[in-house]
Amino acid sequence: MRECPAIIAALPREVKHLVRGWQVHRLPGKVVVYSNDLGVVACAGMGASRATLAVQAAMSIKPVTTLLSVGLAGACDPALRVGEIVRAGVVVDTQSGERFSDPEFEQILASAPSIASVVEKRRLFDSYRASAVDMEAATVARMARAHGLGFRAIKAISDEATFELQELARFATHDGQFREAGFAAYSAVRPQMWAKLFQLAGNSKRAVDAITSELESQLDWYRQRV
Repeated sequence: MRECPAIIAALPREVKHLVRGWQVHRLPGKVVVYSNDLGVVACAGMGASRATLAVQAAMSIKPVTTLLSVGLAGACDPALRVGEIVRAGVVVDTQSGERFSDPEFEQILASAPSIASVVEKRRLFDSYRASAVDMEAATVARMARAHGLGFRAIKAISDEATFELQELARFATHDGQFREAGFAAYSAVRPQMWAKLFQLAGNSKRAVDAITSELESQLDWYRQRV
């Protein structure tokens, strides 16, 4: 069977550069899948339940062999900087305590149920020595195990350990989307947030560029095996 990776990201903006020119499949429930001859990319929103939908959607489009949980993540390790890549050797589900290992790498990625505050990122570093935190990788790893598929988690740092994102949680919807217009309107009338808003936008761009470059390298590896 030919190798076929399924790249699972939370939001389309995290993979928008990677999927230029790919075929687009818009599925019910705000699920978007992109495909080409090499593989498939699926986005269904933030959180465990949405990651499940994304994996199911990817598997409905192509017979995939590996699940890659990708996208942006918050740094728990104070040494990590925006745009650095975290390749998880261990993914920890912070709710169940389950651990999913990839012996090729050493960094630890914690999967949490919500956007992590500065205090929570510090706790995850102290408790697990976590390099970073996301919301989907443990679910993707669990589904890979259940279906006998390969698994890898690759994240780009978008917010450093001391950068507070907790106020963003109020703009996350029940279906795992982010209300960008609502956040913009909220910030527009709070001048004290403008500097942070500009920094957040710049950080996100650097992280998206970094994860795009990393994933293009991953796809080149698959391309050579065709």
